Parts: sequence; C-alpha cells; structure tokens
Amino acid sequence: MALETPPVAESDVPTARANMLESSLELWGDSDPVDHIEDHRLTTPGTPLLVRSYRPTTERELPAVVFFHGGGWVIGSIETHDGLCRKLAKAAECAVFSVEYRLAPEHPFPAAVEDAVAAVRWVHANASLLRVDPVRLSVAGDSAGGNLAAVAARSHARQGQHLASQVLIYPVTDGRVDTASYDANADGCFVTRADMQWFFAHYAKSTSDLQHPDFAPLRAADLTGLPPAYIATCELDPLRDDGILYGARLRDAGVPVTLEEWQGMIHGFALMRTVTPAADELLDRVVAFLRFCWSSPCTGAASPFPPASSEGGAGG
Repeated sequence: MALETPPVAESDVPTARANMLESSLELWGDSDPVDHIEDHRLTTPGTPLLVRSYRPTTERELPAVVFFHGGGWVIGSIETHDGLCRKLAKAAECAVFSVEYRLAPEHPFPAAVEDAVAAVRWVHANASLLRVDPVRLSVAGDSAGGNLAAVAARSHARQGQHLASQVLIYPVTDGRVDTASYDANADGCFVTRADMQWFFAHYAKSTSDLQHPDFAPLRAADLTGLPPAYIATCELDPLRDDGILYGARLRDAGVPVTLEEWQGMIHGFALMRTVTPAADELLDRVVAFLRFCWSSPCTGAASPFPPASSEGGAGG
C-alpha cells in the first residue's frame, strides 16, 4: 500500500523522490483525459524551466491557474501531480500551467521561489500567445507548492499586478515546527514533524532562511493587496496551524479568505482519490472558489465565498 512507504525522514533523497512518484500514481488512480497538453521550456536566469500546460479546449481564451506541486521543495514533480492538474483543468474549464521548479538540495532556497515567480510572470506576459485571460489568472499549490503559490502571489502584488485568486492547500507558511498542530500530530500519518525538519534542512541554506518571508510567508511584514485566498487545512496534519495562522494574517490585512478545515483528513489527501472521496470533494471546492473569483475579475472575491455544504468533508 502506498501509504506504507518508509518515512521521508528515514530515506535518502533519490529514494524519497521515487517513493512519492510511486505513491502518487497509486493513490490517484486513473487520470482524466485532457484535450491538449504541451510542455514549454522557459529561459530563466537559473536554468531552463519546464512548465506543462493542460487545456480542456484550444478553441477559446480561458482563465488560467499556475500550479505548484508539493513535496517539501525536495521531492514531487509535475508527474506526481499530473492527475490533479488534468482534473483541475477539465473541471474548472481553465488552462493549468504546472511548474517543474528546481528542487533542493541540488538547488536550495530561493531557487524554487525564483522559478515560481518567473512562471507566473511568463504566463501573465504571454497571456495572448497562450490564449489565456490575464485578468482571470490565479495561483495554486499544495503543501510546499502552497507555500510557493503564496510567495508568488505576494511578489506579483509587489509588482503592481493583480491576480484573481490564490488557492493554498495545506500550505507551509513558516519554518517553525512547534505549533499546537505539530505537537498534536508530530508522529501522524504521511507527514511527521521529523519529515518537515528533513525538508527544511534540505531546502534552507542556513537558519536565517527560515525567517525570510519568501521562505515563511507568515513572517512577511505586509500582506495587504493580495488576492482572495482559499486555504484548506487538515484536522490531522502537523501543518494545520500554518494555514490557520496565515489565513488570520491575510484577514487582518484586509484580504478575503475562505479557510476550511477538512475533518479526519491527513496531509496529502488531495492526491488520494483511491482512498477517500474527500480528494474529489476538495477539488470541487477549489473549482467553485476559482469560478467565484473569476466571475468578478475586477473586484475578486469582494463578497464571501459560499461555505461548504454539511455533506462535504470541510468544516470550521
């Protein structure tokens, strides 16, 4: 069973990467067909950057999501999240641009951040060529990818450019491992405190990196002007409080936030379609949120996004 792979903290990097790829493919199951998939090679200051686009149709301009995969900035790839991106493109009727950002330890912080920011700027600057609407451009990611989506959204805002929304699925927002959720779920399923310390040790070059707002967006001094956010957290996740605390900071800065805690869920459940129906239910909520924000592109989510129904797995 994929959930029974050795803990990341007890693995070397190549083994951890291979285990995540195998697990993600098994846990997701069959992938949805998509009309058009294309790989793009971007020229960036660091290295050629691979971005894979998914489109349900090539016949019209579409809203777009720049997506960043999870994996602690060390493991994971566009292949581990291929099924999720296919389903997102089809369900939301949008173009999805999945970013193969550089991984640590070969490329430590801030290489992944540089690639994330470059990818968003590339989609925005080439919107006409890519046949996407720059006004309906969003960012999304899970875990470390949620971290990169949050950081890229803040970078985009500092450049005076507007994103329609940001979707942060159980994001990493700080370098701390001593919150109440870390204490409650330190030895939990799929991701543990030791795993997160392993990821931080590979991604950060020094302890000072852990305090940098591009590593820990929770520590950013100014979060005003950011796009509306959907934040999903898991009840049984060491990172639960990362999402809760970041959502509170965004609200304090005047950013519309929808924060939903998925009861009984563990970190990584968005990729577990063969294990729990909550994986599809979460993606349904993400799609509804994206469409809600895209329907009012000038004001974003100025009015509250409707709460989840009582039948769903979200609460709080």
